[in-house]
Amino acid sequence: MKQSFDIIVVGGGHAGCEAAMAAAGMGSSVLLLSPDLNGLAKMSCNPAVGGIAKGQIVREIDALGGYSGLVTDANTLQFRMLNRSKGPAMWSPRAQCDKSRFSATWLKFLLSTCNISIYADFASDFLFENSKITGIRTITGAKFYSKAVILTAGTFLNGRMYIGEQCFEGGRIGEKPSLGITEQLASFGIPTARMKTGTPPRIDFRSVDTSSLEIQNGDESPERFSFLDIPSSVQKDGSQMCCYLLHTNQKVHDILRTGFDRSPLFSGVIQGKGPRYCPSIEDKLRTFSDKDSHQLFLEPEGVDSPEYYLQGFSSSLPLDVQLEAVHAIEGLENAVFFKPAYAVEYDYFDPQFLHYSLRSKCIENLFLAGQVNGTTGYEEAAAQGIMAGINAHLFLAGREPFVLQRDQAYIGVLIDDLINKGVDEPYRMFTSRAEFRILLRQDNADFRLTALSHTLGLASEERYAQMCRKYEAVDALSRYCDEEKLRPEVANPFLESIGSTPISESKRLYELVSRPEVSLSEILKIVPCGTNPTDVITSVEVAIKYSGYIERERLQAEKNARLEYIKIPADFDFSLLNGLSTECRQKLNKYKPENIAQASRISGVSPSDISVLLVYFGR
Repeated sequence: MKQSFDIIVVGGGHAGCEAAMAAAGMGSSVLLLSPDLNGLAKMSCNPAVGGIAKGQIVREIDALGGYSGLVTDANTLQFRMLNRSKGPAMWSPRAQCDKSRFSATWLKFLLSTCNISIYADFASDFLFENSKITGIRTITGAKFYSKAVILTAGTFLNGRMYIGEQCFEGGRIGEKPSLGITEQLASFGIPTARMKTGTPPRIDFRSVDTSSLEIQNGDESPERFSFLDIPSSVQKDGSQMCCYLLHTNQKVHDILRTGFDRSPLFSGVIQGKGPRYCPSIEDKLRTFSDKDSHQLFLEPEGVDSPEYYLQGFSSSLPLDVQLEAVHAIEGLENAVFFKPAYAVEYDYFDPQFLHYSLRSKCIENLFLAGQVNGTTGYEEAAAQGIMAGINAHLFLAGREPFVLQRDQAYIGVLIDDLINKGVDEPYRMFTSRAEFRILLRQDNADFRLTALSHTLGLASEERYAQMCRKYEAVDALSRYCDEEKLRPEVANPFLESIGSTPISESKRLYELVSRPEVSLSEILKIVPCGTNPTDVITSVEVAIKYSGYIERERLQAEKNARLEYIKIPADFDFSLLNGLSTECRQKLNKYKPENIAQASRISGVSPSDISVLLVYFGR
């Protein structure tokens, strides 16, 4: 059994799998340590990938050469592009997945990668020499050695689960927690605290009466996550599974309230802060006490499984209350539980003590990714995982870290937020967090990131060549739209059919497509342009319709980027600058920003403080 590696990845969740594949893909030898080989990248909560802003992240991971998009496409049960009625910055892909096949596909990718070894065990502690990690020891006594370690332990660090007054150790129901690691790392000065998340009951679909439920179908023409030209499972066979819309009612709420006195969330037993934007059902009742109904979704977990996920009903209430309340929901009167809802509380580490590479500021060769950094969600975890894997390899090679800026990727926004703002609740990505969201669309992630990743040695030649071909076609169609004119007798019948103002003289396609009601794909049907793929047409149409917004964001991004070039020495003592506020000096000395742009995004640093820094460092 091999015992020495370049990098050890502790934890086989979404972050760990992406980290292992990225580091190995760039040439590092990797050990992935995870207790269950059949549960890699396990979908502990909703078996879905993507959604608002999260879908953009998955496409960015794919554009970098990651695997989350490919695994999702191979196991899609239903695909929907959310927010089609809004502008393209809001369009977000989402796929319901087969959770058991999802893990099996990840295992297949990992096993087929020659630089990766997998060992099924729990880490008990890290091995140190002169404040530097040299390896890990497992609970069975095995020792493995490495030059760097990536910790991606999810919700398992001192994990405890709650169902009413029942409390037991574990990071997931039926799985043991990881004990001792938090305390060991905290002794090196990494601040730690507790967070909480939860999951709803799983229902036996055979016990559900669907006659009164509203069906939610997937898109008629489903797309896929990966930019590679590999059809998704639903694109291949043309069939998608249904989801169902349900609602709570006043009776359900009254039943739930009878368990509040036994809720660990309200009794103070659970100390960790839960996710604001994915609250438990009891949180919803307390926060929105005026509402007499809440929306729920019943979603499939697999092609061959009757297990369905009751989205929107996560809870830590007692089992008897859960059962009674679920049975008061229309359609679920006879519902049978496969698994109850439960809450899990776990340790995380303050992400403000990380470099932008996700390397610890306290332990030289330790990288952290995923929920251990205070985030929530598969997508956020996977994004950190691929960045940690890339940067661990670059660190060992003595190369500069790979850092994405806020105008380059949602991944850049995510990491920048974590490091500069910290977290006091589980961090979830939203489009509203990105000030350059017109630039960071889901359709152009390959244009933004694939060439960068290819230069690093991660994105494959095939992926890079495909990206180049796509944007050559985009450029060609853009030129055509800018040069080709339509005469009134050709354009007006089309314009009048869609209620658009007729033209009195020839107009360029560019001018016509600039109209909100004019679709490029439709107008191309009346001009001799040949065939263009849907993604090419979409890219060109968005660039035309939103050109003003895109240019404005690009100019602002260039202005902000200038502050990135004004560096701050790593050992600079900010207490020497009397012009700074006391809070600013304290924050800057604590978090040690690398440049003026990073300093400007730290809470407590005012515009006047930045002016002082610009005078001092800008000169």
